Amino acid sequence: MRRNLLPYVWPALIGVLLAIVLLNAFPQLLGRPESPVTAPQPPTAPVSPTPVDAPAEEASRPSPELRQSAPMARQQGPVTYSEAVDRAAPAVVNIYSSRVVEREQHPLMSDPFFRQFFGDDLPSRQRMLSSLGSGVIVSGDGYVLTNHHVIGGADQIRVALRDGRETLAEVVGTDPESDLAVLRIGLDSLPVIELADSGDVAVGDVSLAIGNPFGVGQTVTMGIISATGRSHLGLNAYEDFIQTDAAINPGNSGGALINAEGALVGINTAIFSRSGGSQGIGFAIPANLARNILEELVTQGRVIRGWLGIEAQELNQELAASFGLQAPRGVVIAAVVPGGPAAQAGLQPGDVLLAVDGRPILDARVAMSDIAAIEPGAELPLTVLRGGEALEVTLEVGERPPPELRRPEP
Repeated sequence: MRRNLLPYVWPALIGVLLAIVLLNAFPQLLGRPESPVTAPQPPTAPVSPTPVDAPAEEASRPSPELRQSAPMARQQGPVTYSEAVDRAAPAVVNIYSSRVVEREQHPLMSDPFFRQFFGDDLPSRQRMLSSLGSGVIVSGDGYVLTNHHVIGGADQIRVALRDGRETLAEVVGTDPESDLAVLRIGLDSLPVIELADSGDVAVGDVSLAIGNPFGVGQTVTMGIISATGRSHLGLNAYEDFIQTDAAINPGNSGGALINAEGALVGINTAIFSRSGGSQGIGFAIPANLARNILEELVTQGRVIRGWLGIEAQELNQELAASFGLQAPRGVVIAAVVPGGPAAQAGLQPGDVLLAVDGRPILDARVAMSDIAAIEPGAELPLTVLRGGEALEVTLEVGERPPPELRRPEP
């Protein structure tokens, strides 16, 4: 019987044909070199030499040292602020002030019937009030900057340094209208803080507050500068605050607000709070203003400011319209101090002060600060609106007297 071999032959033939095709397509399978194919070559360019001690594939990689330093180069600030604190904190002091006040007497103690039971041994009507705050040593001579409200009315002021030394302080001078005061202590080898140019402070800068909150001891808190040039807060007569969200609490008053380099940019003064504690809105007096106040209190014993002798009221839209003004610019003179510069120049209540030295008044507080910066005795031209007519008046700037001597006449 004959067998059919075709089912066995065809697969073998197909396998042989596939092998021939593969060997022709891929000659390297037989160990033969592939036929070279000529392609256009680009123009030869100079090649930078590669160090012989580095493999070619490693030449494009940064060295381990560069790979480690690259993340640090991308950072915008130091990882820690301990160096800034080490520079500034020794110059920040705790201030303890005390004063004796009369205690309110119980009404029954004025009755002779009850007084006979005590005789001469009546309970004392005096009591001691104590308060705490902070300060900053700004001079090797022992001058300390703090807030007026920290030491105002104190009978005794004690200053404690971070190194453990304590001493009594004398008051060199105070300026209630900027809420600054200068003390002096008689110790040797005092740490002194560096004063920065607060005009360079920018929103977003890191800020550190150092002080003695709630009397727990020296404490450092961190935040950023939230705003500059804050005014219209009703805190002081002259306001130009730096705002920060670094935690500031009672006891921080008079302490330091420093930058990331440890230099003083402001004196912590006040907070906005509904609870009495920090809510991220704190205010500091700029270092430039504090420096000027310090120099005047030390050299003059007082702060000398220019003064017009008027009581002014800002204009609103309705009040401006009543004077025939299209926009609320300028201030209304509400009262004039008798014998003051404005009274001598003939200014009257009801006049509208439009411009000072040719500069329109757009903000009453800014104008007040500008006038304060003028040296007493200088001639100052003013533009005044009276009865619908603009008048040019020149007056001699006076020196701003203490508050008790500034009683305007309506």
